[in-house]
Amino acid sequence: MARVPIGFELQEEGHKGDPALINVTQINVNYPGYPQDQPEVAPGGSEPGLYPSVSDNSPAPIGFEGHVQSELKENGEDNSVSVNMDSPQDNSKDTASLLAAEEMMINEKATLVFRDGKRKIDYVLAYEPEDNEDLKKEQRRNTFEKNLIEEGLELEHEGKETSKNGKTCFTKVHVPWETMLRYAELLNVKMPLAVNDMETQLESCFENCWKKFPSPFELDEDLLPEEPNYFTAPFNRSRMDQYIGVEYIDKEGQFVIKDKDTFFTHAQRSKICYEILSRAHFLDLDDDDDKFNKKFGVRKLVDNQTYNAAYPLHDGRYHSDHSLLTVGKDNDRHLLYELWARPGRWYKYQPLDQIRGYFGEKVGIYFSWLGFYTSMLIPVAIAGVVAFIYGLATIMDDVPSTEICEDPVISNYTMCPMCDQRCSYWHLSDSCTYSRATYLFDNPATVCFAIVMALWASFFLEFWKRRQAEIEYEWDVADFEEGEETVRPEYEASVSRRRTNPVTNREEPYVPGWSKGFRYFTSFSILLFFLALVLAAVFSVILYRIVMSAILYGNSESIIKTRASFISSISAACINLVIILILNMFYQRVAYFLTELEQHRTLTEWEDAFTFKMFLFQFVNFYSSIFYIAFFKGKFVGRPGDYNRSLLDKRQEECDPSGCLIELCIQLGIVMVGKQIINNVKEILIPKLMVWFRSRQSLKETSEEKVYSRWEQDYNLASMPALGLFDEYLEMVIQYGFVTIFVAAFPLAPLFALLNNVIEIRVDAYKFTTQWKRPLAERAQDIGIWFGILRGISAIAVISNAAIIAFTSEFIPKLVYLYGYSPDQTLSGYTNFSLSEFKVQYFAPQSVPDDPKMEIFGNVTQCRYRGYFADDPSSPGEYKYTMAYWHILAAKLAFVVVFENLVVFCTWLVMYLVPDMPYKVKLQMLRENFLAKEALFSADSIQKQRERKNASSN
Repeated sequence: MARVPIGFELQEEGHKGDPALINVTQINVNYPGYPQDQPEVAPGGSEPGLYPSVSDNSPAPIGFEGHVQSELKENGEDNSVSVNMDSPQDNSKDTASLLAAEEMMINEKATLVFRDGKRKIDYVLAYEPEDNEDLKKEQRRNTFEKNLIEEGLELEHEGKETSKNGKTCFTKVHVPWETMLRYAELLNVKMPLAVNDMETQLESCFENCWKKFPSPFELDEDLLPEEPNYFTAPFNRSRMDQYIGVEYIDKEGQFVIKDKDTFFTHAQRSKICYEILSRAHFLDLDDDDDKFNKKFGVRKLVDNQTYNAAYPLHDGRYHSDHSLLTVGKDNDRHLLYELWARPGRWYKYQPLDQIRGYFGEKVGIYFSWLGFYTSMLIPVAIAGVVAFIYGLATIMDDVPSTEICEDPVISNYTMCPMCDQRCSYWHLSDSCTYSRATYLFDNPATVCFAIVMALWASFFLEFWKRRQAEIEYEWDVADFEEGEETVRPEYEASVSRRRTNPVTNREEPYVPGWSKGFRYFTSFSILLFFLALVLAAVFSVILYRIVMSAILYGNSESIIKTRASFISSISAACINLVIILILNMFYQRVAYFLTELEQHRTLTEWEDAFTFKMFLFQFVNFYSSIFYIAFFKGKFVGRPGDYNRSLLDKRQEECDPSGCLIELCIQLGIVMVGKQIINNVKEILIPKLMVWFRSRQSLKETSEEKVYSRWEQDYNLASMPALGLFDEYLEMVIQYGFVTIFVAAFPLAPLFALLNNVIEIRVDAYKFTTQWKRPLAERAQDIGIWFGILRGISAIAVISNAAIIAFTSEFIPKLVYLYGYSPDQTLSGYTNFSLSEFKVQYFAPQSVPDDPKMEIFGNVTQCRYRGYFADDPSSPGEYKYTMAYWHILAAKLAFVVVFENLVVFCTWLVMYLVPDMPYKVKLQMLRENFLAKEALFSADSIQKQRERKNASSN
């Protein structure tokens, strides 16, 4: 039997009475850009080449009485006016402009459906044929589209002569009702079963009272009415309601279906369409001996430029001239822009259900997590500001820094050179500014704040688990990964072995254990090699710091010499930031290659493996230099006369007498804040530039014979990155590490994170709504492996903050001095206590300064340095640790143990007291399972009744 040509499927007689197409009004007018003699490519409408439009004498629509041109040139969407007007001579220019805008909008809305004005466009395939194009591409497209028709899809073509740029062809794809039902059952799509009758019953008295108080953060209920909530169950065609006309008879079947056109959301339709597109072959199997080759899927066709793009359509314009409050939304995209993506909505809650409905569960879960994380940052950001203000308020009362700056004896201590030969002696007062700045971040309030942050991390994860459980139930993804996720097409193509799945009893690709082990070993080995390269880059920055410090300390200008540590720290941090950004781009390719090598079965497994690799790269890349300053710099220097020169025979870096904490703060601030600024600028500018670049050709076309169709406007938008939300999650998780792991050194980190995230939410919303093509509405159960990574970061943060307080800050030494060595129970004399004396006659030859500056310091016989050493009387020139050193070390270790155990206990207590799933969610899940069982029994009973009725009638 000959196959019906592409686009002519609906000429079958069985489609003429399709009740889904009843009560649809079509206005037939000449559609600009489509000649009257053009052959019909997608039958189903009454005449070829027609789209809905309006007559010239129609009044302007509500809301367009005023300025209608304000958004015509934004993003290349709306600046092409297409109008055929035979207006009377007395019509004004304003009336003509209104009519033109009216016709343009209706023409644009008409391009959301096929030419018959009824069938929705579920997906669009775009390509730009060239005069000397490879014939293989055309053959692939023809074969691919032929196979799509065999799968039950309907296609319609638009030639390049109809596009504004005159070079792009479009193939529009529609999934018919029967095909949609078949794949909805195959993919276990959950559909409404019954109205949720428990939601209001389970609301607590507190929740009811809280709702009565107005909040400026709540979304306007008039603009966003509450949608009905349903219990759901996996779709099954045998349990559908009986369909009559456009209504379904109540209590006859299983699912709440009122209308074919609205039963499946646009997100569900595009997802099902993509499943078909991703499995259709583009080469005839007869032409290739390998049945399991990689010659299938729209993704491969886009990669090899057979198609330039494949995407679902946006619902229409995101901006409108009329008021959302008075006239209402034009479409869901317009609603999301007004309530979510506009910068002026930065303080409002996010419309998460609408985000999920438009972009899919995967995007919705990301924004839900980001909003939850941002709101949880508010209390700790306030606490961090309080800790910083405490430091500012008490900075002049700090005794050690006052001694360094003002004490006539202590401030004039002669300090040992900070580097070999080039550096000379210096006065302790030179580090006055440094010591004052250090106290801002090294004070008792910082210690309390670090404990608060460790507890906050535990609360954050536990409460997110509860929120995630609510989302999983409300969005029907609680058992997604177990029951719905299918095998990756790339996995099917790359694996030649097959075996029967013991769960589904179906034949599936299979990778044997020995092959997996070899692949994982190879991937792990390469991973270690590139991690070593990251450490080598950090090592080069450390060498830069050592060399730069030596040069600056040897400078004759006092203004440079006294700020040598600041200059070297800031410049090294900036260089490190640049290296980090460069390496990120390279390591992403490496991680992608290694993940493909491992051959993961499902998309979730692939994403988890890729995420783990990239996070390892990023963790080492971003945090290694910070870990060096926090835990290694100045800890293994040695002492004058016996410096540690194990690093390329160079003397290692020393900390200032007031400690290394301020350097850690500088490094953390520059890397964290600098990364956030660069990312936000990049996320705003790059999509804007891409949209402008791609749409400029269309903007040049001023012909009134062509309409700027919805599919071409979306084609000119930027595409969502191939890795989807990975970059967004990674950016936030790295930020979470800065906020938690090193917060003891930078209490303002939560504040900067909060400010960044408020901007980040709206920037991401703006990108998704206005700058990017509509992404595939993918499903997901949770944030995936990111939750495990967050838990790991929280555990590292406890150890890190305890170690920073104990070994990097001066908190423990000051406590030991205050309660063990101070004669008057104050910190008076602590500076002298923390410094040791060294006789310069025992200097190694390479450590003797070239210029001792005798005119300033005279004949120096001894100098002071940071440490707890004393001269050994029995061995001249030898120095040993004092008893104070061991007391301080014991106190540091005791603090780490107490701090960690306290936080671990509090974390366990939180986990015990806060259940992972809210009680009301558990009850609703039980109710849903009960209704699903009842539906099965009811379906079986109805089937038996029908069988008995048929038997009796025969």
